[in-house]
Order: sequence, then structure tokens, then C-alpha cells
Amino acid sequence: MPTLTFKVTVDEAHIIRAKARGRKLTLSEYVRRRALNDGKRPGRVRRIPCGHTGALIFSSPAGAPPLTTETVRGMLADFP
Repeated sequence: MPTLTFKVTVDEAHIIRAKARGRKLTLSEYVRRRALNDGKRPGRVRRIPCGHTGALIFSSPAGAPPLTTETVRGMLADFP
């Protein structure tokens, strides 16, 4: 997975880190969500029946890409 690096002031770094902590997100996930969603809150996640098993599963919010093995790997890459 590629790594992006950018510069911020010390004060900006404190603010960004505090906002990520406040939302209980990693810094990477916080910045990713803010950048890719244009700062909008993600849509509501619903539980829907699986087309294969009939079990209830979580759906992606409207307009969001489906959750895949690769996206989960990306999310867990920052997990300590």
C-alpha cells in the first residue's frame, strides 16, 4: 500500500491528532476519511440479508465502495 507524506505545522498536527483520537480512529483512517469523503459524514450502514446465506450482513453506505478483503487489509495495516 502506498504511503503519502505531507507537512503541517506543529499546531495543525496537534489538532489533527486530537480529532482522530476523539473519533477513536487511527491518524491514517481519519485523514483518509476526511480526504475521500470531502469532509462529509459517511452514510448510514444498514443490515441486509446476504444473497448467498440469508444471514444478516452490513451493507456499505450509499455511494461507498463495497467492503473487500483488500480494503480490510488496508484498514488493519495501521492497527498496532
